[in-house]
Order: sequence, then C-alpha cells, then structure tokens
Amino acid sequence: MEVQVIDYLAKWGHYLAGITWIGLLYYFNFVQTEYFKEADGDARVDAFSKLVPRALWWFRWGAMLTFLTGLIMLGIRGASSTADIIVGAVLGTLMFLNVWLIIWPNQRIVIASNQAVAGGGEADPAAAGAAPKAGLASRTNTLFSIPMLYFMGSSAHLSNGSIGGNSTALIIALVLIAALQGNAIFGKQGPITTVKGVVTCGFGLTLVLWAILAFI
Repeated sequence: MEVQVIDYLAKWGHYLAGITWIGLLYYFNFVQTEYFKEADGDARVDAFSKLVPRALWWFRWGAMLTFLTGLIMLGIRGASSTADIIVGAVLGTLMFLNVWLIIWPNQRIVIASNQAVAGGGEADPAAAGAAPKAGLASRTNTLFSIPMLYFMGSSAHLSNGSIGGNSTALIIALVLIAALQGNAIFGKQGPITTVKGVVTCGFGLTLVLWAILAFI
C-alpha cells in the first residue's frame, strides 16, 4: 500500500512538473522566439534582463522535478517497463540534460550580456555564439516532446510490447534518437528552424518511432 501511495504521488508530481516544463518549452519556442524576431533592441534587452530569467527558473526546475519523479516511478515499476516507456523516458532524459547542460548555461551568458547592456555596459561577445546553441537545443527538445508525450501515454494504452520482446526495434529507435541528439549538440536547426517545421518534424518522428516499434 505504501508503495502505491509513493507511486501515485510521484505520478501526480510528474504531471504537475511536466505541465510546467513543457508549457514553458512551448512558450519559448512558439511565442517568445517569434516575438524576439520582431521586437526592437530595447524591448529584447528588457525582456532578457527581467522576463527570461524568471521564466527559465520555472523551466529548469520544472524539468528537474519531472525527471526526479519519473525516476521514482521507473524505480517502482522497472520490472514491468515496456519498450514504449523506455523510448519516452530516454527522450525525456535527453530533454532534461539539454535543459541543464546546454540551454541554461548558454542562456545565462545571453541574460548576463543583456543585463550588462541594460546597465549601460557592453554586450558580451560570447553571447553571439551562446544564443544559437541554446536555440538548437530548445528546438530539439520541442521536436522530442511530441513523441515523448505519445510514448509516455502509449505505454499504458497502446503498448508495443516488453523490452525483451522488442529489443531489436528498441535499439534501432534509440540509435535514431541518439543521432538527433548529436545534431542538437553539433549540428544545425535545419527543418526545425520554424514553428511549423518543428511541429511537423515532431509528428513525423513520432510516426517513425512508432513504426519501428510496431513492425520491426
């Protein structure tokens, strides 16, 4: 009974934190980024100095709590994990790592640079390189979020089988995900540059991963 209570509380926390995290991810990619393309310089400096740090606080800690509650649930249910939940969990873990190891460190540079400008100082030259790195990781997280949410749900309702019974397909799916993550670190945005592009690619990736698990 105690394990069931812990499992349910972890799931509840996972939902709350996940909504906060992914909601802000979509805000950054679908609203804020598009606004910054049209905003004048002073508005951008002000937003990066005051608004963005607040949003990123909720964003990164939402990611942290989502990850930790997910670990608790996996620890409790590990023996009964499906191929679907493994794909979803790997995508979620990579998204979490992108937040803390790429997006946040680079956004800190951009924020500090804009705060220096707002205070009458000079912009940090490093900000010019940091912004695209954060942007690529953020776009990749948006790409990953669509199949991640699908497979988190399908694990309980439309499962493609156990890990052991679907190991070849699972390996292929994970190799594809690893290649996309490599692009998030070393590549370019390409077709996920636009909102339409990243959403379309997200649904496309969901379909490809589903087909791999369902038919291989």
